[in-house]
Amino acid sequence: MIIIDTGCANLSSVKFAFDRLNIKAEISRDIATIKSADKLLLPGVGTAMAAMKILQDRNLIETIQNATQPMLGICLGMQLMTEYSSEGNVPTLSLMSGHTDLIPNTGLPLPHMGWNKVRYEQDHPLFAGIEQDSHFYFVHSYAVLPNEHTIATSDYGVPFSAALGCKNFYGVQFHPERSGKNGAQLLKNFVENL
Repeated sequence: MIIIDTGCANLSSVKFAFDRLNIKAEISRDIATIKSADKLLLPGVGTAMAAMKILQDRNLIETIQNATQPMLGICLGMQLMTEYSSEGNVPTLSLMSGHTDLIPNTGLPLPHMGWNKVRYEQDHPLFAGIEQDSHFYFVHSYAVLPNEHTIATSDYGVPFSAALGCKNFYGVQFHPERSGKNGAQLLKNFVENL
């Protein structure tokens, strides 16, 4: 398992989440290491524009786009998997269709921060052993509205994609590394089931 070094703040907490599961995970930006990994994790905290610049500066965009092994994007990492983000009006990785937009104003404060229910729409291996409507921890102001790649939703005034999946690419808007036993189970499922 390689955690792609995106330079974001949650790298260590993601690695510690795997350590707690006794799953060997290494943080790397080395292209050869990333290409040879059995699984990849794309973490992200911050803005889409800054994250894409870091990926470009580290020559990682093409490597990520050409990955054939299972990859899990977390929070901004999931958003980067789509085609475009209105956060900075930046093209993203285009690993699946869809775009990321500011959560529509429904009178609720932004960012959406805290625990929220997740309802998975399909019997997906990423959610094996996790009860329907389980709570996960979110911190975000931008989201991907439900589309053909949505495998789970949550609601913050409007429904949004809590998880996406397309081919070997998966993403979660919430932070599994901060979501207790449900998050730990999801990370374990990613490693063991995908």
